Amino acid sequence: MLGLKHGVNRLVDYDPQWPLAFEAERARIQRALGDVARGIEHYGSTAVAGLRAKPIIDVLVGVEPLDDWMKCKSPLERLGYDYAENAGVADHFIFGRGRDRSERTHLIHVVEYEGESWRSSLAFRDALRAHESLREAYVRMKEQAVALAPQGRAKYNEQKQSFIEHFTGQTGLFKALDGD
Repeated sequence: MLGLKHGVNRLVDYDPQWPLAFEAERARIQRALGDVARGIEHYGSTAVAGLRAKPIIDVLVGVEPLDDWMKCKSPLERLGYDYAENAGVADHFIFGRGRDRSERTHLIHVVEYEGESWRSSLAFRDALRAHESLREAYVRMKEQAVALAPQGRAKYNEQKQSFIEHFTGQTGLFKALDGD
């Protein structure tokens, strides 16, 4: 089951239907955006088998150049997405969709294709898929973040970002996992 009310932080057990929900949405997005989308990827926790997650499908759409994000706005709005103008994530243009504006089932992050956000987001997803110890540590951190901030995404996202930056720091991607 997908969907989470705005401002609520709740983790649910992994649902094997999430990849299928992504593939259906990918097809809709690809038809709407055509060649503007250089890549469309499932990322975030719902893209990692077995990982507890907020029940929202996160989609990464790569465009090149980044200014082409504007070419995505009208087609995504026709698909039922609304633009989150004040999302506050640098170089991410975020669109949300849900059963109504108070609940989200899907989030699209439009970023520069093959840019830093594209590469680091997919590298973190792939590391979570490959390393059980990282998945376990990440879900523990997310559970703590939910306990600290059951309402409001800002504090929850700060906790997650700190964890992710620890593994994607400038000293080398996922250096801490070398022995895993």
